[in-house]
Amino acid sequence: MSGRGRLALCAFAATLMAAASLLPLVDPPNWLIQAAFLLAVQTGAGALARRVPLARPLTVAAQVLVTLLVLTVVFTREQAVLGLLPGPDSFARFGELLQAGTDDVGKYAIPAPATDGIRLLVIGGVLVIGLAVDALAVTFRSAAPAGLPLLALYSVAAGLSGGGASWLWFLLAASGYLLLLLAEGRDRLSQWGRVFGGAGSARRRSTGGLDMTDGRPQAPIRAGRRIGVVALGVALAVPAALPALDGGLLGGVGNGPGGGVGGGGGGTISAVNPLVSLQDNLNQPQNREVLRYRTNAPDNRDMYLRILALDRFDGTSWRSSERKVTNVPERLPEPAGLSPSVQVTEVKTNLSAAGDYKQNWLPMPYPATTVAIEGRWRFEPAGRTLVGDRRQTTAGVQYSVGSLVVQPTQEQLADAPAPPAALLQEYTRVPDVLPDDVRETAVTVTRGATNDYERAKKLEEWFADNGGFQYNTDVRSGTGATAISRFLKDKKGFCVHFSFSMAAMARTLNIPARVAVGFQPGTTQSDGTVSIGLRDAHAWPELYFEGVGWTRFEPTPSRGSRPEYTQEQTPSGGPSDPAQPEEGSSAAPAQTDRPQDACPRQERQLGECGAAAPRDVQPPSADESSVGTVLLVVLGSAVGLLLLAVPLLWRIATRARRLTASVSRPAQRDADATGPDPDGSGSSGVSLEASAGAVAGRTAVDDRGRTLAAWQEVTDSAWDVGILPDESLTPRKAAARIVTLGKLEDEPAAAVHRMARSVEQVLYAPVPRSGTGLSKDARQIHAGLLDAVGFWPRMRALLLPRSSVRVLWALSERWSAFTARWSVRRLPLERWAQAVRRPSRQRG
Repeated sequence: MSGRGRLALCAFAATLMAAASLLPLVDPPNWLIQAAFLLAVQTGAGALARRVPLARPLTVAAQVLVTLLVLTVVFTREQAVLGLLPGPDSFARFGELLQAGTDDVGKYAIPAPATDGIRLLVIGGVLVIGLAVDALAVTFRSAAPAGLPLLALYSVAAGLSGGGASWLWFLLAASGYLLLLLAEGRDRLSQWGRVFGGAGSARRRSTGGLDMTDGRPQAPIRAGRRIGVVALGVALAVPAALPALDGGLLGGVGNGPGGGVGGGGGGTISAVNPLVSLQDNLNQPQNREVLRYRTNAPDNRDMYLRILALDRFDGTSWRSSERKVTNVPERLPEPAGLSPSVQVTEVKTNLSAAGDYKQNWLPMPYPATTVAIEGRWRFEPAGRTLVGDRRQTTAGVQYSVGSLVVQPTQEQLADAPAPPAALLQEYTRVPDVLPDDVRETAVTVTRGATNDYERAKKLEEWFADNGGFQYNTDVRSGTGATAISRFLKDKKGFCVHFSFSMAAMARTLNIPARVAVGFQPGTTQSDGTVSIGLRDAHAWPELYFEGVGWTRFEPTPSRGSRPEYTQEQTPSGGPSDPAQPEEGSSAAPAQTDRPQDACPRQERQLGECGAAAPRDVQPPSADESSVGTVLLVVLGSAVGLLLLAVPLLWRIATRARRLTASVSRPAQRDADATGPDPDGSGSSGVSLEASAGAVAGRTAVDDRGRTLAAWQEVTDSAWDVGILPDESLTPRKAAARIVTLGKLEDEPAAAVHRMARSVEQVLYAPVPRSGTGLSKDARQIHAGLLDAVGFWPRMRALLLPRSSVRVLWALSERWSAFTARWSVRRLPLERWAQAVRRPSRQRG
């Protein structure tokens, strides 16, 4: 197979392996077979165009045309001209399918059904990526940039899958890209020719430094494969050993029942919308328990368990911004904007999650001050939330949270100064597509208010009391700008509509606002614990007031409890009526098949009927965690540095061995020549002439080995700085090439020519004689080559020398020799077994 044919086949395989990451998104997965067939047609069209041959742009144009034709046949055959050629009706049908596919992506949960629109999106996307990969890697012969479209394909799958794109899909996609790189490397390396290395295998064995078989090196292609595999293994193993390196494209996001919000632990988090299943949770026939907690707060009416905050409104939906995450501190930072003059009470809450409640975000009272929990959790400071790292979820976890009960007065809220400019700009941003009636309604409702607190209070009262709104969970859930406008007209909805609308209207009034998602306080049980079920899922707005911080409001009627600072105050000096809980799902016991207290302890611990009994969880010892983390980091760093230093250490050891063998030893040679017996007889009776002849032969072999070892060192030194070896050249021409390309002058140049003459002496002279000062000349040449290059090429030659590939050649040669010896030894055993079986058959 030609080089281009091999590249085209590998480009096809790489695209298909990357496309496999889309399998968790669509069900059934048979669309991949159709995509593979169409991709093969596209690849074949490119191969035929290159054989004609066509110009590169024309080759890509031919593939585009073929791709359009096959998509027309598959998706718009009825509208096409003659069932094949795309016409105006075909393009109109394509537009309809694309629009339908886009709507289906937003409508269906993962895995989505394979509708015609979704199939066009995924198959068309795979063909577009395949065309880009084939054009870059095969047509334009540049495989490295082809990784960008492959990465884009995997990134789309990872972003939409919500946890389905596991490390296995990444490994498959990365293997496809590696296969493509190795195919290009093989094509390039095959044009290098053979590497000069001296005279034959007998001489190689005597030098100890020449890694050749029958006078030529092992195939560089095989070494390239092994280097690539080792590099991929190191890239995957080292981040797994170091917790601080986790994250990136290998960090997934979860999709548990609570909404599937997740993030990587490496440095940032990307949240998907957690409100996709909120309406379904509110309409469940049974209020299945997901959390249970025990708190020392005197009143749990304000004990809202917050999961995360949605702070970005783009006109389509409210979402959580991508933010930096850090390790969970021993004590969380002070809440933003909270003044010491505001009364606060710190309380402690022990929580326990059900075994089947899998949520990447940790429900906590707000604002939390301390969190004690086991597992891989990270802290997001802006939202004061904890997010699971490396697929960590809340399933069955038990944890303790210290939090503040903030009790501002109405006067403190009314007198709040202006918030910081940066915060005001971020949290008052509204999209341009927001209908004008939203802003106009906000102005009308808050007419007469003199400060932001009064405006917020009027909005809350309008939604919850006197605006004529009805709580209805059967209303279609919408989060965009048009949904808010429709809700203000119809006045029917549930917590999503109320919280989103109030937050958007507050922003139009220049009040910083965001939406919190979590659970209402829940239902108190007879044992003093509080049970939270799916029907307690809730959303509420948080508005920012300088000096108080982010402050909860409750605009949803018949749900939760209105904060005390938004209720009418009792006149001073009069009796105070006890607060009564408002009617709602949290005010009455949950309606389940059996009482929560009747659940056996064993079943509760297994997560079959709810959460286990909450218990006090102590934070891990600082010494243990820090020592363990330090040991892991030190060990991982040591392993990584050792792996990086392997080529350098091997090169140093090889140079020392070669140049030590190149030092002539005349005293030893004279002693060997004279022999142990002055009379010439010797202890064994061998004559002086015979002894001298044997010593002379042995000396010639040693001279040859030392000289070739030194020459091999010079060749590898030149290779390390980028001068590729060329076995086809004579030693003299090879020396001239090294001097020219290496820009050697004066003594280093003379040393190269002296070394070449010594090689010619030991290879071609009737009486081989080794040169003198070979070790000194080799070191001088090595220093001269390094001085002639820049800083970065010099660092590359020292830290990652190109000639270190010889160690892989040596390992490959030894493995081949081992397998050959094993085959030879196994042959007599097989013959013996055949001989034993033959008489047995004859007797039978």
